[in-house]
Amino acid sequence: MISRRALELATAVLTGGFGIAVVVSSLDNGIGWSSAGVEAGTFPLLTGIIIVLGSLYNLARGVLPAATLANVPIAITSTELRRLASLFVPAAIFVAAIPLAGMYLASAFYVFAVLAVPRHQSVPRALAMAGATTLALYVVFERLFQVSLPHGALAAAFGF
Repeated sequence: MISRRALELATAVLTGGFGIAVVVSSLDNGIGWSSAGVEAGTFPLLTGIIIVLGSLYNLARGVLPAATLANVPIAITSTELRRLASLFVPAAIFVAAIPLAGMYLASAFYVFAVLAVPRHQSVPRALAMAGATTLALYVVFERLFQVSLPHGALAAAFGF
């Protein structure tokens, strides 16, 4: 079981880390004004600062004792945690598979895994939906927008 307080603290730390990463990368892009106008890192810097400030506020609210929802003893039960993992784990595998398998193959596997593995759909229907998703990605991005999505190391190895 995960307490509401632990969940709020973890979220505040995670979003704060993201905000710090945005601020640091915006400093690399340049902030302020140049002869051409606003430099590329100015807007991300402001956005990163807002994220960090919001995270610090949430961190303080999670740490300080108060009669709020942070004192709820259990925020996520084991059943809810399994449901959350059933969404997060396939998504993390999908993102990790893109450099190796490419966007199209990784998308097909992701759609199939999300539909067929928890038995939400039959295997043939999940395969059809995975194929349709891959075909739709190809037609929309490669043909209509003429934007090449990542093909992955496997496609490069086979010369595609």
